[in-house]
Formats: sequence, C-alpha cells, structure tokens
Amino acid sequence: MAKFPIVDIEKYFNSNKIEKDNYSQEVDAICRNSGFLAIKNHGIEQSVIDGIWNTTERFFLLSDNKKNESKAPFDGYPYGYLGPGKEALAASQGMNTPPDLKESFNGGPILTPANVTDSDALSFCYADTIWPNSPVEFKSAWIAYYQQMEILASKIMQLFANALRLEEKFFDPYIDQPISALRALNYPAQKKPPEIGQLRAGAHSDYGSLTILLPEENSVGLEILTLSGQWELVPAIPNTFIINIGDLMARWTNDRWISTLHRVVNKGSTNKRQSLAYFHQPNWNAEIQCLSCCLQDGELPKYPPVKSGPYLMEKFKSTNR
Repeated sequence: MAKFPIVDIEKYFNSNKIEKDNYSQEVDAICRNSGFLAIKNHGIEQSVIDGIWNTTERFFLLSDNKKNESKAPFDGYPYGYLGPGKEALAASQGMNTPPDLKESFNGGPILTPANVTDSDALSFCYADTIWPNSPVEFKSAWIAYYQQMEILASKIMQLFANALRLEEKFFDPYIDQPISALRALNYPAQKKPPEIGQLRAGAHSDYGSLTILLPEENSVGLEILTLSGQWELVPAIPNTFIINIGDLMARWTNDRWISTLHRVVNKGSTNKRQSLAYFHQPNWNAEIQCLSCCLQDGELPKYPPVKSGPYLMEKFKSTNR
C-alpha cells in the first residue's frame, strides 16, 4: 500500500497553474508506469456511496429466481442482471478459459440524447436497463451514483489532459455524451475448488478511456501485470477510488499510457467479495486517434483511428457467452 500511488484530486483543482502542471506531471509518470492509481478527496458524498453499496449488496443476496427477474433478455444484451457462467473476460485477450466466478448487475447511460440516431448505438449502448423490483430503492440509488461518477470522470479527464500538456478541457467535446456503463460485481463465496484456469475475473484490459473502481475495503484479489511481467496486488485503500487507464486512452496516447492487464484471482480469500466499476466511455461517434503530442519526431501511430461505440460493442460481444 505504501508504494501504490495516491492522487489528491481536490488538491489539483485548488492549485494555481504552476502547481497544477507540476502535479499533473506526476500523474503522467504514474500512467506511463502502471496505468493504475488511487484518487482521494474525490468529492463523492458518502451517503451516495453507502446507498448504492448497501442496495446492490441486498440485491445479490436475493434468490436466483428474484435476481433473474431483471436478467438480460438474451445473450449479448448489455444491461440488467448477468448471472454466473455468462462471461469470460480473458476472451477479450484471445484466451479460452472457463467462465469467470462472478455475477453482476449492469446499467448504461441514464438518458438517450435526442441527436443519437445510430441504430447500433440505440440497440446497444442506449438499450434499456432491466431494473429489479427489489430492493425498491435500487434504481434511485444507482442513478445517484452513476451521475456522480460522470462528474468525477470528467474531472479526471481534465487532469489527464493537463498531464499530456493539453488544454485542460481538451477532451470535453469527446465526452459530453458519454456511453459509460456502471457495473456492480459480486464474487460469491467459493464453496468448491475452481476449474483449471478459472478466476474470479480473467486477465483483461478495460475498453474505454478510464475506469473508476470502488472495491470492498480490506478485500484482496485484484492484481495488475507490471512492466516487469509480475502480477502485483492492488490494495483496497479506504476512502479512495481505484482509477485505471483503458484501451482507448492507450490508443489516444500511442501506448505512452498503459492499459494494464488486470485480473481478480482466487488466492488470498474465498470469501464473498463485492465491487463497483464505472467504465467511462467517450461519445458513441467520438473518433479516437493518436494525439500529436504523443508522437516523437518521425514516429508513426501504432493504431488506426476507431470510433468509440463500435469498438466497445465489438469488445463486449467477444466476452459474453
């Protein structure tokens, strides 16, 4: 925990320009090295966090029949309850593994912008979330947290822009209608040994610009693959969110910033484990191409331009069974 980088986002926004520039360069170094950091003084009200945490925990304690009332209506549908055996995240890296040992509830954007007409966008990213009937406050708690995550993600993107020596609001036009998703994850207590190669979440990188993760305090199991090729524990630090770089940010920066492989392993604890992951994703039609500031003289982009939404849809479909 002593080595894991912690960034004070309140300190950044309360600083003058010189201090901001200096602080953001520390963030640049972190994103080059691991792509994982913790954010403290994030400004999210504890009542909002407690609301969604307690509500989702109660949801996962329901019977399978009750949870399945809000299940995704067909395989590959992005939102609603996704039961055990439905996802293998390592497939996004071309690895064939048994299904991950987890269940989840997934929700997308709260509103559909009037200017969105793309049929794929409407049927995928803007598909209806299949809300559960119980607990009765589930939807309101979920929306309150989702909206706070949108605000925090926008602030982090401003910090990231400064870290790349761009104007602080550079990314704003790319994320003013984000197609972000929120996922509540439950890793049930393991009552029998896993299959060979089966993890709670297989090795994968996240697909978008960044992820805001709230792990259960004092939980273990989340690991990242370091530059030296070793798997290293990510600590669950009280009163912080874990932030990691996603694939689209790596493409934007020509791999200057790392979209780090990570996984949730079985060792260390077989107890129930819970977390909340907000996957920040630029607008459906946002074109992600290498930033000129991330190219050395004579260097070429490693990746062709991609559209945010279709890229996400392709990745999502590769991992669901």
